[in-house]
Amino acid sequence: MIAKVMQMEKFVEQTLLYDFYGELLTRRQQQVYESVVLEDYSLSEVAEDLGISRQGVHDMIRRVNKTLEEYEGKLHLVEKFLNIRTQVRRIRELAGEHQVKEIAAISNEILEEL
Repeated sequence: MIAKVMQMEKFVEQTLLYDFYGELLTRRQQQVYESVVLEDYSLSEVAEDLGISRQGVHDMIRRVNKTLEEYEGKLHLVEKFLNIRTQVRRIRELAGEHQVKEIAAISNEILEEL
């Protein structure tokens, strides 16, 4: 059970990193990463599809993960996003407790834009 939760957290982290920084990757990197990580194709399926080795696909996924983590280490966009989302959710909670509809509406708009 714990391993499944950790695996899900890793997937969510990978997805967020890709959402923020995926456009900075080459088209080929995007194609391979999306197939393996987001669409859950096997390394062998992707390798066969693209005419490269299974090891080549594996290495590219590792390099892309490292690259995405390096972007986050420098830019902190995912961290900032998560902090803002947490703060806006707290604003929404407080607004709900005090029946301040305008604050709740604004916080909902911000969350939708994130």
